Amino acid sequence: MLNKKDNSGIRTVGRRKTASARVLLTLGEGKIIINGKDLPAYFPLILWQEKVTAPLRVVGKEKTMDISVKVAGGGVSAQAEAVRHGIARALIKWNEEFKKALKAEGFLTRDPRAKERKKFGLHKARRGHQWRKR
Repeated sequence: MLNKKDNSGIRTVGRRKTASARVLLTLGEGKIIINGKDLPAYFPLILWQEKVTAPLRVVGKEKTMDISVKVAGGGVSAQAEAVRHGIARALIKWNEEFKKALKAEGFLTRDPRAKERKKFGLHKARRGHQWRKR
């Protein structure tokens, strides 16, 4: 459990594709800071903001947790999912009882899908060359 006086908080890591998010969860009034910016400033689309706050909504802790995140790599959508994964892991560390609800929503599973590597002799991972008669 977290104490209000204890500033250490809970640290976890969330990942998606090549994006990696380091999450620090502390008790507070519901502020989410990502790379030094507020949530709406870093993720301007509502969809991305909802992805990030989804684990907090599921367990009903949107207004009682402060979250600080350092995220790098990948695209913006992958970063949002990496942050969501890290927040879900931190909530589990904070209270084991949240595990059932978060697992049912699929927030604890690291999405293994990643870009397939390009093979030699092909244009892309699977796209072959185009046949020409002349």
